[in-house]
Amino acid sequence: MVSLPTEKPCKEREATHYDRDSTFNVFVGKGQLIAGMDQALVGMCVNERRFVKIPPKLAYGSEGVSGVIPPDSVLHFDILLMDIWNSEDQVQIHTYVKPPSCPRTIQVSDFVRYHYNGTFLDGTLFDSSHNRMKTYDTYVGIGWLIPGMDKGLLGMCVGEKRIITIPPFLAYGEDGDGKDIPGQASLVFDVALLDLHNPKDGISIENKVVPENCERQSQRGDFLRYHYNGTLLDGTFFDSSYSRNRTFDTYIGQGYVIAGMDEGLLGVCIGEKRRIVVPPHLGYGEEGRGNIPGSAVLVFDIHVIDFHNPSDSISITSHYKPPDCSVLSKKGDYLKYHYNASLLDGTLLDSTWNLGKTYNIVLGSGQVVLGMDMGLREMCVGEKRTVIIPPHLGYGEAGVDGEVPGSAVLVFDIELLELVAGLPEGYMFIWNGEVSANLFEEIDKDGNGEVLLEEFSEYIHAQVASGKGKLAPGFDAEMIVKNMFSNQDRNGDGKVTAEEFKLKDQEAKHDEL
Repeated sequence: MVSLPTEKPCKEREATHYDRDSTFNVFVGKGQLIAGMDQALVGMCVNERRFVKIPPKLAYGSEGVSGVIPPDSVLHFDILLMDIWNSEDQVQIHTYVKPPSCPRTIQVSDFVRYHYNGTFLDGTLFDSSHNRMKTYDTYVGIGWLIPGMDKGLLGMCVGEKRIITIPPFLAYGEDGDGKDIPGQASLVFDVALLDLHNPKDGISIENKVVPENCERQSQRGDFLRYHYNGTLLDGTFFDSSYSRNRTFDTYIGQGYVIAGMDEGLLGVCIGEKRRIVVPPHLGYGEEGRGNIPGSAVLVFDIHVIDFHNPSDSISITSHYKPPDCSVLSKKGDYLKYHYNASLLDGTLLDSTWNLGKTYNIVLGSGQVVLGMDMGLREMCVGEKRTVIIPPHLGYGEAGVDGEVPGSAVLVFDIELLELVAGLPEGYMFIWNGEVSANLFEEIDKDGNGEVLLEEFSEYIHAQVASGKGKLAPGFDAEMIVKNMFSNQDRNGDGKVTAEEFKLKDQEAKHDEL
């Protein structure tokens, strides 16, 4: 409640005198009242109550008022002052909460969202946005508000609370609003500013943490994985990827997210943290969405976990090569290696070092993701390298449940420990020397013209043991031998005859022998 300064002249003030259910509105000291009432009202405060006794000479004298006030009557008035203002008054502003940081204040043509309680000078409530549980949203300074409110809101900060007192000639004037506000009423608005923007605003970006090493910045068409907290300008929380324990994954620059985020996510580094402030015309507009109110400015605090482009291939960085690095891995070779697997943000996923055993594969056989298969090629024993694998060459959009997030870029730190040369493509067994001209007879030890699986297997393993033959490394030897036998057993009767038996160069469609 606001009272007028006592030192201000009382002449030409208007006062209201309570009479039943309506006020009496009049200027003081301008001859509109009897002399005694003019004197009695001077110095009164709003909500002050006075009992006034006025002698006839300062009232209606010896004549009285015909039919109402007898001549020479002493008048008694019970006065309650409801409102007071002066034609020279201006909008009064009292700020009682000011945020520590105020980067921007309301200017003409800004769009604002605020809560308010509206009262008269005597404290009577006539309206409240709080009761409606909805902010009042409007442009400032372009005539959408009463003139006093247009003036009273200028210069406010988000988070500021102020009391704006408006004289009636800058409010609803002599006629009031025709509903709740009577004519000639001074208005008091207790305002809390929640949000402001200008239709000409773009996004604003505040870098919080920028990594020292930023080899690559995000571009249009990249796919990002990032965490975020989403709030309104006044700090009201509306969403968080952290609460879901899952990153938000999206393409940028292609309309998959609101326009302000599409722009704000460009040029980020992996590991970067930034604040992106998005005006509503680049956010969810006048309608809002879910628990985001219409015309709301949005604040996103983001942390970029990783990003890639669908056109990316693997990246290989060699950290160490031994002096003799002449034998390089190729398709079909059997490899034993150690690795640490992590995400781009350094989160460790797996480690053979921690398990205390190597990871063993046949290169090019589909035993690892395609990016790892590519990253292990042309590597020598003892070499150490880092292989970065985009998700389309890793575990894709699905990831591995509970182990690898979907659409994650993977980082493998690798050390190759052993390499066993594979066989030429298409072969599972080769001879290391000349093939005997009597090969079938050598396999058919009992000379009955038929070779059973047991005879075949015993012979092949003997050749491998003596160094005359070689099975493809990294595969189940018994399974290879069984497949070789099955390919020779053309009629499937469980035995191979001399007529069925052929070497690879005699029948190119088979891989055995």
